[in-house]
Amino acid sequence: MPVGPARMPLMDHLGELRRRLTIIVVSVLITAIVVYEATPTLIQILMDPIRSVMPAGSKLTVLSVLGGFTIRFKVAFFVGVIICTPIIIWEIMAFFLPALKPNERKWVVPTVAAMVILFALGMVFCYFVALPAAIGWMVQQSVDFANVIADAEDYLNIIMLLEIGFGIAFQIPLVIFYLSVLHLVPYKTFRAQWRYIYVGLMVLSAVVTPDASPVTMLLMFTALVLLYEIALAVARYVLVARDGKESLKWTREDYEEHELQKDEEDD
Repeated sequence: MPVGPARMPLMDHLGELRRRLTIIVVSVLITAIVVYEATPTLIQILMDPIRSVMPAGSKLTVLSVLGGFTIRFKVAFFVGVIICTPIIIWEIMAFFLPALKPNERKWVVPTVAAMVILFALGMVFCYFVALPAAIGWMVQQSVDFANVIADAEDYLNIIMLLEIGFGIAFQIPLVIFYLSVLHLVPYKTFRAQWRYIYVGLMVLSAVVTPDASPVTMLLMFTALVLLYEIALAVARYVLVARDGKESLKWTREDYEEHELQKDEEDD
């Protein structure tokens, strides 16, 4: 896929943005149309991890005439977004690619790959771990005093929102990694302010999870803390290998001065 030049008039930039958004929208719509006929099977797959925590004998219920079509369209669109995730991420990255320096562009392909992998990991974690625990806890709040109707739209909306929420939240380690490696936020700051960062991750977990369940929030928080520590460990390895151990204490100004000296030496 082509990458535009770095210097373009504003209207050309807007045209480039529109072109890439068009590619994303068309790709998702075509994929959604293709998978629409398979949505009954896809719905069964989405429901599989929570069947054991649903009330005995529960079966999905559609509460309106148009409910079936609406649900199938939403699921088809959701699956279309998931399948097209590599295209979506690449088009977004490619729009900003011309603004990067030549030595920074080499990170683009690994970054796209890492974003896709982290998004998939977030969804897998949600599917196998978070969904059964979260839905089970929420259903349990009602079974002691009321019959729980398995409204298909309600259940599937929560499942899809949680899947997307976990996929997006799992991008946080990549953000932490680049902030540290590019010294936008010094590595030493991440290490020194870990308590505040943990609180921030807790708040993020509460905001991103759509079900207001403490179980879901704690599961996401635990996963994000683990990924945060892994991201910092990888950032530390890269910094030490690239610039030496003293780079762990650098500020952004120190990094830019180092890069300038290196460019002068290369010249």
